[in-house]
Parts: sequence; C-alpha cells; structure tokens
Amino acid sequence: MSAAACVSFCPSPASSRHGAGPIVDVVGLPPAVEEAEERGAERDLLEFGADGMISASSDSDEDAAAAEIDDEFPVSRPAGFSDHPHRGFENVTYMLEGGLSYHDFSGHKGTINTGDVQWMTAGRGVVHAEMPGGEGVQRGLNLWLNLSSKDKMVAPRYQDLRSHDVPTAEKDGVSIKVIAGEALGARSPIQTRTPAMWLDVTMRPGARLRQPVPAGWSACAYVLDGEASFGQPGDEAAGAHQCVVFGGDGDGVDVRSDSATTRFLLLAARPHGEAVALDGPFVMNTSEEAQQAREDYLNRRNGFEMAAGWTSSQ
Repeated sequence: MSAAACVSFCPSPASSRHGAGPIVDVVGLPPAVEEAEERGAERDLLEFGADGMISASSDSDEDAAAAEIDDEFPVSRPAGFSDHPHRGFENVTYMLEGGLSYHDFSGHKGTINTGDVQWMTAGRGVVHAEMPGGEGVQRGLNLWLNLSSKDKMVAPRYQDLRSHDVPTAEKDGVSIKVIAGEALGARSPIQTRTPAMWLDVTMRPGARLRQPVPAGWSACAYVLDGEASFGQPGDEAAGAHQCVVFGGDGDGVDVRSDSATTRFLLLAARPHGEAVALDGPFVMNTSEEAQQAREDYLNRRNGFEMAAGWTSSQ
C-alpha cells in the first residue's frame, strides 16, 4: 500500500458537519439519537470500502468491504445515545478518555473505561443504549464492521476487553496496542467474523514502521495526536483528526513519525465482495433487507422480540 494508494484526507469531525467529502451526517437514526446529537454528541460517520470512500447514503455498493464506519465521539451528560437498534454488522467501541455505560434488551450492561474495548456482534438484532459513564466529556471511537450475508442474522455476541488485557508490543520506538488482528508478534484475543485489524499505534519522533496488511484488504489510518507520513518519503503528512485511506494494492503500510510523538489508529478488513445497503442503524445487502430490518424492529420480531416493553436504565 504505497503513497499512490493514499486516496483521501478527511477533516476533523469537529470542523465540518455538512461539507463535501467523506465526512457525512448520520442518516436515519432513531429520533432519540438525533436529539442527543443536538445536545452536543457529534456523530460524524466515515465509511470505507474496497475502492476507498463510498457514500453512506448509497443504496448499494459492490465490493464495499467491511463497510467500516469510523466515528470519534465526544459526549457529555445529559447527551448520549438512548435506546436504538442495530442489525447486520459488528459495532466496536474503544474508549480514549472517560467511560461509556451501556445496557441492552437482553440485560447485558456495564461500563467501559479508558482503554477498554467492547466488540459487539449485532447480528440479527440488538437494541441498546450508550450514555456517558462519568462527569465531563468522554471520548471514544466507534467502528461499524460489516458482516457477510451469511453472518448477518447470527446470534448477538459481546466480547469485552479491558485495557490491561489488550496485548501490547514495542519495538524501535513503536508501541502497538492490538485491539484486533496481529502486530509485532502480539495477537488480540478478539474473534472477528470478518478478518480485520485494529491497531492503536504510538511512535516516537524519528520512528519508522512497516505494518503488513494482506493484499486486497481495505485499510485506513486515523491520526489521534501528532503528525505522520504514510507511504513513501515526500508524501504529505497527516495530522490530528485526519484520515488516510489506502487502496487495496500492496501488502503493507509504511509510516514515519518525523518531528513529534504520533498516535494513530490503523484499521483494515477483508472485503466481502457484496453489495451494501446502509439504512441508519441497519447494514444489509439490499434496500429490501434494510427495510425488512426496520419493520422487524418496529414490530418486535425476528430478533427484536426482547425489545417489546423494554427500556434501558441508562
């Protein structure tokens, strides 16, 4: 994945809610979530496919890989994400600062704190709420990882990984927390239905990294702090809250941190080679399936039965 494969930069989520480019607004979420946004919980979505960016408003995109949707969210009370459904993908939350409390219709509840990971397979259906776990602003990142057509209706599953259990590897000024996949000989215990990689990388000034990524995978890097160059010498550097999207050619990503300590996330996943229909909280293969998911939720059937009469404690 060379510099030529770097196809797009996106601005900070805080800088633009309605500008052109890969940052797009949430569409079709339940009113409670939209109201939470108005109270200060920004949820700009960024979606990646095998050919780089695909529009979140698109009805169907061939080769949309693991329709990864990356969302950095700052949220503070009374804002939050009250009761809402999901189907057809894996919803991953990684806390950068503070905590996030959750509760779902099956009784699964708790709080994830700084450095913790919650890997939720929504499968055929989950209804849950997520609210700030403490006072002040809580910061986290959210990833939607698409499921293949054969897995979209699997039973829901949670994998919680506490910060002290996240594998960490260090070498030559580079420290990597392995949330999913493998890096520098460390492997995450998280089991993903879609082959995927999620790395939290910190590099000292002058450090270099060559991270293998299987050929043909969709991949991107999201910079949290500092500045780094991705690709060959002379390529444009990416700074905090910028994202670099790579093409599917090549077998790895080259990174240089020249002048400051840099922290970024490297996300990658294998494409399914299937159409994607995104309808708010439902990620299916066709618009008909997405509409069916919405009807199932509204009628409390086919995976949403436990939502009947349920409200969260959040």
